[in-house]
Amino acid sequence: MSTPAASPRPVSPHLVSPHPVSPRPVDGRRFRSVLGRFATGVVAITAVDPDSGEPCGLTANSFTSVSLDPPLVAFCVAHTSTSWPRLRAARIQTVNVLAEHQRSVCAALASKGGDKFAGLGWTESPGGNPVIDDVLAWIDCSTEAEYPAGDHAIVVSRVHNLGIHGDGGPLVFFQGDYGRFRA
Repeated sequence: MSTPAASPRPVSPHLVSPHPVSPRPVDGRRFRSVLGRFATGVVAITAVDPDSGEPCGLTANSFTSVSLDPPLVAFCVAHTSTSWPRLRAARIQTVNVLAEHQRSVCAALASKGGDKFAGLGWTESPGGNPVIDDVLAWIDCSTEAEYPAGDHAIVVSRVHNLGIHGDGGPLVFFQGDYGRFRA
C-alpha cells in the first residue's frame, strides 16, 4: 500500500514563522558586526526634485533585484532620510551602481544637507534624472510599493529603462568600510 504524497502546505503572505520563538534582545553593535560580514555593493539613488528642479540623491547599500517579470528592484531607506521624500516625489528615480573609485561620490550623496551634487558630473537618464559620471550601470524605475520595516522603509520599484555605463569593479561595503572586489 502506498502512502499518498504530502500536499504542500499553503504559504500565507502574512505567515512569519510556523514555529513562534521567544524573541531575545539582539545587541545593536553585535548585529552590525555580524551583518557587516556580508559584503554589499553601493548605489546612489538620484532624481530631479519636482519642486526645485534641482538634482537630489542618497546612497544605499541595501539594493537587490526582486523580479524579472515584471522587472522589479528594491532598496531600503532610513525613516530619518531627508532626501527620500524629495526622491519619492519624483515620478522616476534612477539607481546608479557605483564603481570602486567612487567613494567620494558615495560620501557626497550620503552627506546631510548642502549641495550634494557640487562637483559631480552627470548626464541625464531617459527618465530625466542624474546618471553620475563613471558609474557602472544605471536603472530608471518608479516606486511600486513602500513597506515600513523597523527603522527603514523597503521600497520596491518597477524598472522602466536601464543600461551599462562604465567598466571596472564595484564599490563594496564590508565590515564598516569601503573597498573593492578582487576576483
